[in-house]
Order: sequence, then C-alpha cells, then structure tokens
Amino acid sequence: MYANWRWQYHLQKCVKAVCTFLVDYYLRSVIILPLCESNREWILDMSKRDYYEVLGLSKSASKDEIKKAYRKLSKQYHPDINKADDAADKFKEIKEAYEVLSDEQKKAHYDQFGHTDPNQGFGGQDFGGFGGFEDIFSSFFGGGGRRRDPNAPRQGADLQYTMTLSFEEAAFGKDTEIEIPREEDCDTCKGSGAKPGTKVENCSHCHGTGQLNVEQNTAFGRIVNRRACHHCQGTGKIIPNKCSTCGGDGKVQKRKKIQVKVPAGIDDGQQLRVTGQGEPGINGGPAGDLYVVFHVRSHEFFERDGDDIYCEMPVTFTQAALGDEIEVPTLHGKVKLKIPAGTQTSTRFRLKGKGVPNVRGYGQGDQHVVVLVVTPKKLTEKQKDLLREFSDISGQGVDEQDDGFFSKVKRAFKDR
Repeated sequence: MYANWRWQYHLQKCVKAVCTFLVDYYLRSVIILPLCESNREWILDMSKRDYYEVLGLSKSASKDEIKKAYRKLSKQYHPDINKADDAADKFKEIKEAYEVLSDEQKKAHYDQFGHTDPNQGFGGQDFGGFGGFEDIFSSFFGGGGRRRDPNAPRQGADLQYTMTLSFEEAAFGKDTEIEIPREEDCDTCKGSGAKPGTKVENCSHCHGTGQLNVEQNTAFGRIVNRRACHHCQGTGKIIPNKCSTCGGDGKVQKRKKIQVKVPAGIDDGQQLRVTGQGEPGINGGPAGDLYVVFHVRSHEFFERDGDDIYCEMPVTFTQAALGDEIEVPTLHGKVKLKIPAGTQTSTRFRLKGKGVPNVRGYGQGDQHVVVLVVTPKKLTEKQKDLLREFSDISGQGVDEQDDGFFSKVKRAFKDR
C-alpha cells in the first residue's frame, strides 16, 4: 500500500514537471515569439507623435482649426517648396495626422485609444485558452501553429505620387499623364528569375515543401519542430542559374505612364485612388493601388474654403458712399456687382454658383466678395477743401444710424 502511494506520488510529480515544461515551451515558441515578430509595427506605433501635437493644436480644436493648421503646415513642409532633408517626413506626418483628425469617426477612435488599435490587440492572436493540450503537442510533433505560405498569392504594395496643381486646375479638373517608377516582371526571364534556357528547381533540402524538420534532444526525449527552410527561404524553390538582368528577383524597376483624370473641385491634401496601378502582385496575387496626393498652389487673388471662394475688392470712398457697379473677377470670368450707397468696409457680398464644383458632384460653391473702402493717402488742396466742406455740411462725424454702436462704446468706457 505504501509502495503504491509512493509510485503515484512520483508519477504525479513527473507528469507535473512534463506539463510545466511543455506549457513553458509552448508559451515561448508559439505565443511570445510570434507576438514580438508580428507586433513590431504596433510597438513602433507607440513611439509616434501625438496627432494634435503634430498640427500644433489642442484636443478641443474645431474642424475649421484643424483644416487651417493642416493647410498652413502642408504648404510650409511640402517637398516641392521646402528643400530641407526632413521636409518630406514632416509632410507625411502632417498628412497622416490630418487624415485622422479630419474624419469624425477616426478622430473619435483616436481620442479614445490613441495610436493603439484595441481590435487588433497583439497581432490578432486568438488565445482562447491556448486551444487545449492537443495544440501544445501538435507544436512539438509537426503542427506548430499557423504559418503563412510563402508561395500563396499576395497583393502588391500600394504606391504614392504627389501631383502639384494650379488653383484653376484644381477647380476645373484636368486629364493628365504621369510617369511612376515601379517594379514589373523582368522581360529577360519573364518574371521567373531564372536564366533563359534554365528553370526553377525544387529545393533539394526540403524537397519543395519549404519546411524542415528540426530534431531536438531533451531530458524528456526527442522533440521534432518544423521550421522554414533557410536554403530556399521557405519557398521550396531554388534558382541554380539566376537571370543576369534581374539577379534572380524576377522583377526590375521600370517607369510606367498612367492616365489620370483629376476630378473638378479637388482640394489641397486630398488624394485619388487609381485601382490596380500599384506594385504587381506576388505569386499571381492582385496588383496594389496607386494613390495620387494633390498639392494645390495658392492664388494671388482668390482664397478657397471648401467649395467657396473668397476675395477682397477695393472701392473708393465715393463709390462706397454714393453706390456704384463694379466688375469682379471670378473663375468663370468677370461679373458685375452692384455696390449700394452707404456700403461700409468689410461688407460681404455673395455671388451664387461662382465657387468651386463639389468634388463628389453635389452642386457648386459660391464666391464671397469682401469690400474694402480705400482711404486716399494723398489729397490735393482742392480735395481737402471739399472734404472739409462736406464735414461742415454733415454737422457730425458719424451718421445717426451708427449712434447705437458709439453709445455702446461710451458706456463701456464709463463702466471702467
């Protein structure tokens, strides 16, 4: 009876030790190591600057403040204007911050979680109780968790191209041709990477599987793990005679011409996706996309806010006092604008439909004309005499209609 109890006791200790070792090994090799590998980008994201800090704003900034800050900084650091070494990186950082903070849904998500994606977690790993001990043993004897097939079709990388437009080109759109560098199949080897007249062969080390069995002797016996074959980089294929043109890559850098239709109403910082014009796919996968990012040069007379256009028009004291009809430049040509008698400086007039077309086709913006009354700086003696006479006839410096404003000013001074 005592011997049987001792045997059971030692058996339990042995089983416990084996299980502890297996769980520890499983945690290290199947969970922790893949986490470190797959979450390298996530870890790097933690070092990103705060998007509000990038734009020089507080978290309470309004949508208009975000847009104004982006426009100012994007013009300051645009690579076409700023030739500093870090200008391109700063411009990319500014654009990334604006894309998030200008979108209400993305902004709300960022305000709550920052750069961390709670849905992604740690590399999308599903722990689910570690899947039971059958998963642990399968990692030792040939299973080893999920692995990406190196020969599976994969989508090509996306490309980005920056296009500079004039103010008018952005407003009316244009058809243009751009030339971009991208990887394409080598003409010499037709994308195989092998020298013409030769072929790609199965790897002799892994027999074309891309995986090798690695044996490891432990105190508990021999353990077999599957690892990617380092001779063929897990592809199962080797190229004995590489193509001299591409060096065995099967891809070469080429310049491709692409037709781009710039939509009317495109604004500074917006982008256009051209589907399927990115890098070609891998192993027969689909091509990536091309993103054309637009930089719109500022105009010397017009200023844009969304689909509306703003401009300032100077008028003389006489025109403002007596009224007049003036010509105002617009993107669609000159138009007549009636200035009523008694118009004050900074009065705003609206020209319906003279703005920029909405980029999504939802109507057209307006043009806002701000009138600035110009005070003459140089006067002849006759002009001075006439103005003095006008002042004497008026009998007071300010019209009665303005008494309300000035009485408020007087009361404000009395209160202090």
